[in-house]
Amino acid sequence: MSPLEMQRILYIEDEPNIQAVARMALEEIGGFTVAVAGSGAEGIALARDFAPQLILLDVMMPGLDGFGTFRELQKDALLRKIPVVFMTAKIQSSEIASYLELGALAVIPKPFDPTTLSDELKALWEKHHASLT
Repeated sequence: MSPLEMQRILYIEDEPNIQAVARMALEEIGGFTVAVAGSGAEGIALARDFAPQLILLDVMMPGLDGFGTFRELQKDALLRKIPVVFMTAKIQSSEIASYLELGALAVIPKPFDPTTLSDELKALWEKHHASLT
């Protein structure tokens, strides 16, 4: 495996049905190793142990929402380096701009296409690494 090859994705999402569809798409179609957290707090704790290369983050969750989760990730010296992709049904251009201004790598609209999700994330990963060199 190349050090630039993405293999581990953490998906933070509170809806079990969406979790299941995304996990199946990412593992079976994309060949990724996926960890799933049902809340922002659980996701932050899991990120420390799982060491994901990319975090897929739902925006609207009870308790610690996607914004709050992102802010908490940014406070941790190791976790802040992990690219975050928000997933949300709220895709007005002003909302997308606010996610990107926070420092998100990208925004993927919900509902997402399970057959193309892995390819979208691979393309974002490659674009991100190309921008670092």
